[in-house]
Amino acid sequence: MPQVEIRITSNFERNLEAIDGYFHEAGIPDAFGNLLDELNDTVMPNLEHFPGMGRPFLDRAVGSMEAANREDVMRKKLRIVSGELFEYIMTDYLVLYLRQDGVIHLLSIKHHRQLSFDFAGRW
Repeated sequence: MPQVEIRITSNFERNLEAIDGYFHEAGIPDAFGNLLDELNDTVMPNLEHFPGMGRPFLDRAVGSMEAANREDVMRKKLRIVSGELFEYIMTDYLVLYLRQDGVIHLLSIKHHRQLSFDFAGRW
């Protein structure tokens, strides 16, 4: 199976900057290095070799009307870009990624304790 290309979106970079800032404020700057190590040593190689290994994001049960409306908008946008949206579960983080024509687009990274992914401005 050929490897795919992994691209990091500007939103993913902003998420990492926010995480780095949080760790510095909390006085645990080494934790950010550990996160980067896990991304580089585990997540990215896994996705390169098994791009569909994540959980399909849109297969989740929707728990509110607001979420159902947002999901509908997201599904319409995904039809335009013709990609599949997945969630990769790390030890403490969730990575949202789009698989599209041999390319993985890392869209967002959030800690498990954060409420949800913010889709504003991603498209």
